[in-house]
Amino acid sequence: MTRIWLDIEALSSRGEGLSESARGRVRVPLALPGETVEADVDGARGALLSIANASPHRVSPPCPYFGRCGGCSLQHVGHAAYAEWKRSLIISALNKYGISAPLRPLLAAYGEGRRRVVLHARLVRGEPAVGFMAPRSHDLVDVLDCLILSPRLVPALAAARELAGLLLTLKPALDMQFTAVPGGLDCDIRGLPRAAAFPLAGAAEIAGRHGLLRISLHGEPAVTLSIPRIVLSGVSLPLPAGSFLQATEQGEKALTDFVLAHAAGVNRAADLFCGAGTFALPLARLAPVLAVDLDRPSIEALLHASRHAQGLKPVTARTRNLFREPLSAAELAACDLVVFDPPRQGAEAQAKELAASRCRRIIAISCDPLTFARDAAILIAAGHELRDVLPVDQFQWSAHVEIAALFAKTSKLR
Repeated sequence: MTRIWLDIEALSSRGEGLSESARGRVRVPLALPGETVEADVDGARGALLSIANASPHRVSPPCPYFGRCGGCSLQHVGHAAYAEWKRSLIISALNKYGISAPLRPLLAAYGEGRRRVVLHARLVRGEPAVGFMAPRSHDLVDVLDCLILSPRLVPALAAARELAGLLLTLKPALDMQFTAVPGGLDCDIRGLPRAAAFPLAGAAEIAGRHGLLRISLHGEPAVTLSIPRIVLSGVSLPLPAGSFLQATEQGEKALTDFVLAHAAGVNRAADLFCGAGTFALPLARLAPVLAVDLDRPSIEALLHASRHAQGLKPVTARTRNLFREPLSAAELAACDLVVFDPPRQGAEAQAKELAASRCRRIIAISCDPLTFARDAAILIAAGHELRDVLPVDQFQWSAHVEIAALFAKTSKLR
């Protein structure tokens, strides 16, 4: 390890300071462009020691765990610079494919805070600890509070600590996903051996004391005091254990509003990678919807909700692995609007079928600029024009950004 001074020139895609030195490129977490910093350098990474000239965009981090906890890596960046950097992640990814796009300003969609969180539980020096991992490490940072959580999710920290004390004797490392729902919390525990004797009575007592409506193990309910329900665009549905939801309610609304704003006049829609129906249910107020996802419990919840809701057009929901078996252009022939919201790896195979289809409007929702740009290039090459791009920030102070984009058919199929 060598102690040297470095001039920071840019931020990496992970929000680390980048310096081009005589040693090559060095990444220095917590450093900002325009700063000259002293760092202990080991290979291509440096640990910040001091700053000779602080950037005017540097602000005081509000969290006492900042720098130790790996959850929020950008609390030291002022909002204007932070927002432009997040937009630059999308611009840079599109530029790699020669794509320019009408990119709106970053929409801050934090609302009251995150409504779901994964807490890690570990035995640390023989005592249960709950929190988040340190940056680039498997070391746990034990936390008592978290600024980005919805107030409704804050009780999860105490509940997780008690569950850790109960369960870490069965396995010394567990993860717990908590989701804030109307009336309480839903908890899904991961990492516990399936053969372990789960202490039902103790878990039920903890659940009752901390407002946990349900405790599941790897998506299988173990303790259910009340079935958790969520409301999507006015439609109530049972929440599948451990299932995906947008990180914040305001983020969900922003993405839904984007979809509906570009759905006027739709005759038949498809929602691919639909989950429990974040977009399928509001679209069903306008037109019949075909909804497809790999997760069977989510599809079952969507079907249950659509059958019992008032004012919806027919919803056809199917379980299918769209990575291995994407909907073909022929299967999409009746749809004049398709929404696809894949996981981080994107939807290359499905994008190729969409490109070959006659669908006039396609809306992509993405949580990864690079895979979004790849899939966008496939659509653009087939004559779909990228008309509107909205960056949505649900993950405050992190390197993650959500993208909503409209593609419109402008030419005949090639």
